[in-house]
Amino acid sequence: MELPGADDLAFFREHGYWISPVIVPSEVLDAAERGMERFYAGDHDHTLPDLPATRGWQPADGDVLRKNDYSSLRVDELAALVRHPAIGATAAALSDADGIRLWHDQLLFKPPGGSAKVGWHTDRQYWQSCTSDDMLTAWVGFHDVDEVNGAVGFLPGSHRWSVTGLDFFSQDNAGLEASIAAQGFDPTPVVPRMKRGQVSFHHCRTVHGSSANLSTAPRRSIAIHLQPASNRWRPGSAHPNDTLVRQNPDPDYTDPAIQPTLWPLDNRTTVR
Repeated sequence: MELPGADDLAFFREHGYWISPVIVPSEVLDAAERGMERFYAGDHDHTLPDLPATRGWQPADGDVLRKNDYSSLRVDELAALVRHPAIGATAAALSDADGIRLWHDQLLFKPPGGSAKVGWHTDRQYWQSCTSDDMLTAWVGFHDVDEVNGAVGFLPGSHRWSVTGLDFFSQDNAGLEASIAAQGFDPTPVVPRMKRGQVSFHHCRTVHGSSANLSTAPRRSIAIHLQPASNRWRPGSAHPNDTLVRQNPDPDYTDPAIQPTLWPLDNRTTVR
């Protein structure tokens, strides 16, 4: 694959999002779909502590939007997708980083014919103190997506805004759009159609959300939140990730037993 070129990088900097060509092979997505089925069936390769942050959607919650964090730490097929070299290399290029780290992932399942939406929000608003200003998200659909089955939409240039009152969990996108307009910003979204294997990347301050899935099949996807390697833990920050990792008071400490893994597509890009 080719990494994003100069025009692609300029588009990302200007609009706050970018849609890749097909970069994820079908066999990786086929395996990820099987992994998603295993995840919901409780057939996991690895176990995490039973905490509110690691539970997410449960069958008792019914036919609603499913959101489950840390799925790639439980099921190997999902880990293979999240760690795919093309995604990491592209994210590093877009963020002009020498390396990229996984922050965490969210497995998403939007039921068909329903009303479940994802309200207009930014990722940064939820992680103000503990993430880099250059964090970005890769969103991978497991199939073709469009405005009918609830594809992700973006407000172009919104990564440069200072807008308040946004809410991932809101089902009133019209109300959120009215609030955005009242603050002097254009709430007109761009909703890219994407083929299976394409990946959307957006800056952590880009306003995004999605409409209901009006198709007859579930919309299945995963959001992968990525940090430039230069990011460091900050005193006073807190996130559920803290409960899943070893802690060391030195923010620049790297465990000598853990060697950086080079992405084969770009030897500037490392993942830990």
